[in-house]
Amino acid sequence: MTKPLLEAYDLTKSFDSVRALGGVTLTIPEGEVTALVGDNGAGKSTLVRCLTGVQSPDTGRILFRGEQVRLRTPEDARKLGIETVYQDLALIDDLAVWQNLFLNRELVHPFGLVNRRAMIAESATILRDLDIDVPSVRTTVRRMSGGQRQSIAIARAVAWGKAMVIMDEPTAALGVRETAAVEKLVRGLRDRGITVLIISHDLAQVMRICDNVVVLRRGRSVATHRIDEVDGDRLVALITGAAPGNLEPAEERAS
Repeated sequence: MTKPLLEAYDLTKSFDSVRALGGVTLTIPEGEVTALVGDNGAGKSTLVRCLTGVQSPDTGRILFRGEQVRLRTPEDARKLGIETVYQDLALIDDLAVWQNLFLNRELVHPFGLVNRRAMIAESATILRDLDIDVPSVRTTVRRMSGGQRQSIAIARAVAWGKAMVIMDEPTAALGVRETAAVEKLVRGLRDRGITVLIISHDLAQVMRICDNVVVLRRGRSVATHRIDEVDGDRLVALITGAAPGNLEPAEERAS
């Protein structure tokens, strides 16, 4: 069994009278790609915010490499090596690739000046190691294709997230060719031993590139499977409630 990198137990989160999470339990194995799936309103975004320190759960526990942790801010998650690539990518169009990679984390000389040469060289190394094809690290992001922009955002997360990278719908706005390039990059991260959590509505993609899948429904975790245990039809049934999950209480599975 692959040891878990991150675990969550019975996480709950409410906003006034709205219960966004009603008891989520999941395990993310180290060095594997895990998918988080569910319909709109299932609680995926709230769960990710709890796992990355953007919001604190009302109740429940989060463990990292077996030790309980309190993620009060995104910086707490970053210190553990957890980085997130959001749908908006958080790239600045008018800055070069190397500037985006080191945004707010600039390398400086001992006497305080920005070490531009070191950042350019290290950026080239990062992209080369990840097999990311861009014209030059000196090119502005505005001139990049959608797939290249997504790859740059992932590269930045990998450069700083040494333990786990969380991706929110990484290929939602991409074409077939660019989607294939991003999926290749995700497989490369797994080959390097980096844990990946992907939030996705694309079940075919989940079946192609993931090792595990966790299903949320109405703010609760209802099923977790190795990807070779399920197919697309089974996932749809779990997401919609047409089939009971293996994490639901026995009385709910029997109903």
